[in-house]
Amino acid sequence: MNPPAHHPTAITRRQALALTATTLLGVCSTSQAKNTSMIIDTHVHCFAAPDDKRFPAHPRGPYRPTTHATPEHLLACMDGAGVDRAIIVHPEPYQDDNRYLEHSLALGTGRFKGTCLFFAEDPAAPTALTALAKRAPLIAARIHAYAPERLPPFGSPALRTLWRAAADAGLAIQLHFEPRYAPHFTPLIDEFRGTTVIIDHLGRPSQGTPQEHEVVVRWADKPNTIVKFSALSEPNQYPHRDQGPAIRALTSAYGAGRMMWGGSFNGNSTATTYRAEREHARERLSHLSADDQTLIMGGTAAKLFGFTA
Repeated sequence: MNPPAHHPTAITRRQALALTATTLLGVCSTSQAKNTSMIIDTHVHCFAAPDDKRFPAHPRGPYRPTTHATPEHLLACMDGAGVDRAIIVHPEPYQDDNRYLEHSLALGTGRFKGTCLFFAEDPAAPTALTALAKRAPLIAARIHAYAPERLPPFGSPALRTLWRAAADAGLAIQLHFEPRYAPHFTPLIDEFRGTTVIIDHLGRPSQGTPQEHEVVVRWADKPNTIVKFSALSEPNQYPHRDQGPAIRALTSAYGAGRMMWGGSFNGNSTATTYRAEREHARERLSHLSADDQTLIMGGTAAKLFGFTA
């Protein structure tokens, strides 16, 4: 499938994301970190005000946001915190109604790109995904395997069809899962070797045993995989696990050129708290060189997703 000529980001997106294993490693090499010092938050959720009837929460949404986190608020916080670009990840309260994502991306004036959400069990999902990818500056389609009652149809043709639709549209696949479900994704990661796979939130090491999370660490042998350095917590916070060993294992296995930072922007964020959170995330990378830290905090995402200053 060729991207439509009128879409200004389609060629860049396809060239950046339809990567072979060799290209992925080359694009994100440490030697190229000096080419960009952009700070890019690759994991942001935006929510409309609860009384905004244009963007209602979906009846099947697993939770309802208690505060709104608008793209206007995000831009103000980014400007004050020194964050240059952001990836808006469509949140579950809206399910597969991606209208607020489109609304948010349109207000980003080129500073935002997005991750959409569709469900493989819906026969219309591949067509809807393809159409949205033509209209909006997307980088990925997200798949959840987190709540037992909301698992994707593992091993089914439907899941493969949705994965194929994302690949044909030049998108990455973004996986959010508990480690126990990781093995179910391995066959598709292997089959679609030219499609980038983004592993959300360090592969959720605190939601599984070290043995279960080891599957995610071993995925480093699959060069189309990228780890998101996000959902960071301290041992005194739920689930009261030290993420340090998992962070060191992942940075060692994947390298900084295959990791990227995602923050914790929310409706209560200010420029001050957003900057402090960003600086604290970088402190968690103190075992790496300054160049490697720069890659994770923005360099990897800038190269992979085609962000320019």
